[in-house]
Amino acid sequence: MPGTVGRVPTPAGPLPGPGVPGTAAVAGHPRWGDTALGPYESWDSAVRATVEVVLASPAPMALHLGAELLLLYNDAYAGLIGDRHPDAMGRPPAEVFAEVWQRPGVGDVVEQTYRTGVPVLDREIPLPLHSASVALDQPVYTRACSPVRDSHGRVVGVLSVVAETSPATRQLQGLSDFAAALSGTLTLDDVARVALRHAITSFDADRVSFAVDDGGGGTGWRMVRRVRGELVDEADERLPPLWRRGPAGWSAPVVVSARTGQASFVADGQPLHEIAADRHDQKIRALAAVPLRASVVRGALTVGYRSPHPWSAAERALLAASAELVGQATERARRFETQHGTAQLLQRSMLPENLPVLPHLRIAARYDPGVDGNAAGGDFYDAFVLPTGDLGVVLGDVAGHDVQAAARMGQVRAALRALALNDPRPDEVLAGLDRLVGSLGAEAGTYELFVTVTFGVIDVGRKELTLASAGHPAPLVRRCSPTGEPGAEYVDVPSGAPLGVGYRAATRTVAFVPGDTLLLFSDGVVERRRHGLSDGLARLAESVAGAPSGDPRALCAVASAAVPGATEDDVAVLAVEYAVRPSRSARMEVPAEPTAPSRVRHWMTAQLTEWEVAESVIGAAVLCTSELTTNALLHAGTAARVEVDLSPERLLVSVADSGSRGTVTRARTETLSSRGRGLGLIEELSDAWGTDPTVRGSTVWFEILLPPA
Repeated sequence: MPGTVGRVPTPAGPLPGPGVPGTAAVAGHPRWGDTALGPYESWDSAVRATVEVVLASPAPMALHLGAELLLLYNDAYAGLIGDRHPDAMGRPPAEVFAEVWQRPGVGDVVEQTYRTGVPVLDREIPLPLHSASVALDQPVYTRACSPVRDSHGRVVGVLSVVAETSPATRQLQGLSDFAAALSGTLTLDDVARVALRHAITSFDADRVSFAVDDGGGGTGWRMVRRVRGELVDEADERLPPLWRRGPAGWSAPVVVSARTGQASFVADGQPLHEIAADRHDQKIRALAAVPLRASVVRGALTVGYRSPHPWSAAERALLAASAELVGQATERARRFETQHGTAQLLQRSMLPENLPVLPHLRIAARYDPGVDGNAAGGDFYDAFVLPTGDLGVVLGDVAGHDVQAAARMGQVRAALRALALNDPRPDEVLAGLDRLVGSLGAEAGTYELFVTVTFGVIDVGRKELTLASAGHPAPLVRRCSPTGEPGAEYVDVPSGAPLGVGYRAATRTVAFVPGDTLLLFSDGVVERRRHGLSDGLARLAESVAGAPSGDPRALCAVASAAVPGATEDDVAVLAVEYAVRPSRSARMEVPAEPTAPSRVRHWMTAQLTEWEVAESVIGAAVLCTSELTTNALLHAGTAARVEVDLSPERLLVSVADSGSRGTVTRARTETLSSRGRGLGLIEELSDAWGTDPTVRGSTVWFEILLPPA
């Protein structure tokens, strides 16, 4: 039968010596005298000896004493129970852990050991010691419960020894989450982000890295790393990782492992001494490098620590499993990027290389591929000078989202320009194009080939715009009223049927005066699932009317984001502004060199000073341009082009690259973040900014409105 600790008639015996950590605090705890156990000095000598062992142990231990199983524990156990300490000392565990004590496998095990005197060993059980909530990443413990006997052999309590299960075991449990995260990746940048995040958190590492071959027949490697303590904010997760490139014979351990296909484990040393890029690499003493085990792509993953680290069998197995998952995701990403590159190359050949630069007309276009961005679409736009000196503008959509649709789109666009150069009347151009589409459909033996298109001619001298449409959404014109308030209205041009299914020629001529901006767009701009077309058209008109200026680049960005929600269709926008006064422009080709941002700053300052721009505007513009140039060089890795356009109303600056770095988006960033701050800076210093994800790369731009002269 269980006994009572404080009422055993045995000599008190000597108290534990002062060298035992925590003994004085426990012995002098005022709560014991108010319990059934009585003052600590009256406890049985065998029990006090057990207390001494518990308090001196570095392992988490707790004593449950007396019928109420009152808690007495050491410092290691106090760390496990968190903010429940120190109030838990001397209290019944049923009160301390009231939320969980009655759960099966928690309190009943301790109570059973106290009643029966039979020890119990629980392996890998979840014990919510720190918090009552049950989280998915809740720690798992091994717990041993043994009876505590007094000097007469009676059970007077239970000794509970708790040890957190090996971290490698917990990491194995997270492999399913890791696999799920990798399944959603498309590009190598995505794979790198997920792999580095998993490695540094799952292994609690100080440094991790990921490397793959460049895919160019053994010409080189690219590696990206992540270091513990780096501030990674929302902008970091959206921007592509910063890849470091190296030659085919690079001696970095991650590359050696990828090249040889052999894993390596250094428990203590200087594994990164030869290739250290900074102090973070120099401090690494233990490093594991594991190849990806992929069939096509060569790559590897490393995990490192700043202190010696013996690599257990469980950790090696976990690393191998993680590397295998990363290898599968890497091969999928490489295939996607190859297919995506082919589709993008085809799309590039179908769209105009450059838009015309005219004294009174400013032109801009934007193209966002729909679906998953992996297919060449049928949307197209064009702008070209006619033999009469007028400007021809067109935007159309060939049905389909495949290579065949893109090829037909190229045929239609080339034929339209040829017809317009011969006879620029919009109705005649579309009538001739209708015959071509009908011929292509008959040749292909299908009645499902149809094209929607809007073609217009802008006559600057007459200040007129003549339009014809074949089943396409009506164009939108932004105008300024005599009071200066902008508005937007759709041109009432007869739409008719698409080309190839019975188009009837008709045109409409409207005024197009200085200050007006024409906007042509595809149906992907306004169509959304579960929303009517009229709602999308209304939102577009409202957004265009509310834009801070009629600048065509800004309006393209406004139009693309006017209707909320994702679209599965391509998005194409073409805008033409009839400038009130001609603007001045300049451009600079920026090489992919470390000194390029400095050269851009000097060039920008000199150019804007020559144009007599206000000093406050020059300072803001130079700072923003420097940030955009740095981002382009870091994240795209290619040369860039800086273009400056100055009108009496605003300064427009754009930085274009030919790489692939995804869409740059607004993000909240921490004050001390090392990346992503430039975008927030541009948002603060400019009146508008945005990105144009063209098929030739990315263009980031900003606009600063100028004060009246």
